Amino acid sequence: MTLWLGLRLSLRGGREAIVRLVLVTAAVATGVTVLLSTVALFNAFRTTADRPCWECTTGSAPAGWALGATPGAVLWNHRLDSYAGRPIKRLDVAVLDGRTPAPGVPGLSALPGAGRHYVSPALAELMDAVPREQLADRFPGARAGLIGRAALSGPDDLVVVVGQNPDALAGMAGTVAVDAVATAPAADDTTALYEHGFGIAAIGLIVPLIVLIGTATRLAAARREARFAAIRLAGATARQINAIASVDAVLGALLGALAGIAVFQAVRPALAGVAVTGSRFFPDVVAPTPLQYAAVVAGVPLAAAGAALWSLRRVRITPLGAARKVRASAPGWWRVLPLLAGLGLFAGPVFASGGREPDALLLDVGLALIMVGLMVAGPWLTMLVARLAARLTRGAATLLAAQRLAADPKGAFRSVSGIVLAVFIGTAVAGIVPAVVSGQAAAGGGTLGEVLRTSFGYADAAPGLPLPPGTADELLAELRSRPGVTVLPIHRRIGQPAPPDGPPPCDPGPGCRPDFMLGHVVACDALTAFPALGRCAPGARAVTADFNRLLTSDNMLSVDRNLPIVDASSPAADQGAGPAAGQAAPARLSLAAVLVRADDPAVRERIRTLLTPYVARSGSAETPLTFAEVAQARAVLLDQVERVALAIVALTLLVAGCGLLVAVAGGVVERRQPFTLLRLCGTPTRTLSKVVLLETAAPVVLAALVAAGAGFGVAEPLIDQLAIKSAPAVLPGPAYFLTVGGGLLVALLVVLAGLPLLRRVTAPEGARFE
Repeated sequence: MTLWLGLRLSLRGGREAIVRLVLVTAAVATGVTVLLSTVALFNAFRTTADRPCWECTTGSAPAGWALGATPGAVLWNHRLDSYAGRPIKRLDVAVLDGRTPAPGVPGLSALPGAGRHYVSPALAELMDAVPREQLADRFPGARAGLIGRAALSGPDDLVVVVGQNPDALAGMAGTVAVDAVATAPAADDTTALYEHGFGIAAIGLIVPLIVLIGTATRLAAARREARFAAIRLAGATARQINAIASVDAVLGALLGALAGIAVFQAVRPALAGVAVTGSRFFPDVVAPTPLQYAAVVAGVPLAAAGAALWSLRRVRITPLGAARKVRASAPGWWRVLPLLAGLGLFAGPVFASGGREPDALLLDVGLALIMVGLMVAGPWLTMLVARLAARLTRGAATLLAAQRLAADPKGAFRSVSGIVLAVFIGTAVAGIVPAVVSGQAAAGGGTLGEVLRTSFGYADAAPGLPLPPGTADELLAELRSRPGVTVLPIHRRIGQPAPPDGPPPCDPGPGCRPDFMLGHVVACDALTAFPALGRCAPGARAVTADFNRLLTSDNMLSVDRNLPIVDASSPAADQGAGPAAGQAAPARLSLAAVLVRADDPAVRERIRTLLTPYVARSGSAETPLTFAEVAQARAVLLDQVERVALAIVALTLLVAGCGLLVAVAGGVVERRQPFTLLRLCGTPTRTLSKVVLLETAAPVVLAALVAAGAGFGVAEPLIDQLAIKSAPAVLPGPAYFLTVGGGLLVALLVVLAGLPLLRRVTAPEGARFE
């Protein structure tokens, strides 16, 4: 009977009840749509990350041993290529024994034979769109077909599987024998980073969604309390009142959850085009699971019921019909202490580390304290600003708004508390990313961007055999014959000799440092075309220097911190002591790497195609890349993080705008009588509208400013820790200001949409004094 009465009051309680139900449904539907969109993208990311990682396959035997001893084995050589900054996954395979089933690659019905290759749909489209000498000539043979989606992480993946002759592939350094293809998902730091980012996104969205539900269920709370008091007078118990309030809240939340699911189905096709990780997901994996749908349908109404009961915790409705509220105490100054402690705990270790890595635990604790401190300090700061405005202002609208904010700062800040975390996270990311990206692009004074680097032999992270002098001369002559091309050969320093046709004395890595790995030799006349790398001392014709970081690092900031590589103290290769002494010029040395400057993008791609077989022959794991592409690879990841952070801000502001609209509508309805009396006393409607707008705008702007200030406070020490020396000081990009500023403006415009209700409910002819 109690539940039936609650439903009757919600559905047949007059126009006010219907308007309230519609507003609650619309607000909850918006929040549910945003939440489901985030969940769907996370599911797509998780499904993609959990696919079989055929790229992670490792060899079971050396290629030479497998040629005659392992039936069914496949020679396997996996490496990365690149075109215009887009990575290409390349797999060269050769089946050793056609009579025994060979391990298959996901997405292929059979491995290609020699002279044939399979490509992904995206790579096939790209190969058909550009000249053959820029891309297609890198993959010998005829196209056998397309790679299926089982081998791809998305429709934009560039993948090629090339069939080779077993003898030719076995002679290629880096080839191994494989008898089983990996099926376990890949686990790397990038996956963990994205999972962490989705977790932060969920927190950033769930908080404003809970605030929105709570605000919606408190809509017209004063009028409902009067109605509940009348029901108590008729004999209802306090438990029955709670049940009626819960039914009222659950109904709106349930309708909102169902409407949100329907709206999500309409926007789901657009989500498939969102490139969270730099490439799109397959459309069918961008979807919540049935269990997640069920959790939304059940969880949102339960949260609404809890919010409704929580809103009545300070209200005691007696049988005599009196609704008495317990006045909340004013927030104290101590609320700002967690925020200050968090900022100090975060920034202190960074500035005190002197460039060393600060304690990660202290940083995490400081960051958590900042986020908690922003939420805790909000009401006190709101009260402080309101009291200051009340003292300084003379306008009637500002005075009325300031007095109401000062009387209930917790309630005023509650409706905007969801903005705080999102703006803080977005500001911190938007403050760091432009500085890092700018520093990457400015490395080497910005002169290295169009320089193509290619490693052949022993650098710390690029194992391989240097090209012998004859092959090196052939390659360098071909490069220098291209118009507009400048070449810097980097030769291997002569030390303990390496076997001419075999591996070095130890496997390259942190524990292997033979003498010839300790440096490279460059000619001084060729070095003058690359001034960012430094200059030789007067009279030196060739110098010895360590180019390992320049040739292998994927972080241009770390490269920039080591420039210039050559200076007056660099030992001359023809004068200094040590194993390199006596080398009159580096021309007779093996070629470890080459830097090539070509301003024309088409020429660069042709050169990359030319270099590909030499890199494969040497066994180097490095892909020929320009330094701009090296920086771009990191910049793409950073830009993705920034876009996700700003998307969280935008969605949070959207949810917050809906919550503000509900709060404004509820506040106007609750204060219908005092507003009507003010109009009867001659107060213009325009003044009352200003009061409502100021009451809403002040906490929004204050929350955004405090959160943004804390975000910049976190970003600055991190930028200092990165020691970016080349980049000029940069502000967050236009996307940040458009997102935050535009989002706040839209939220306030949404509030303006609710102001016409003020004129209607405060009409003088509707005044009642009984």
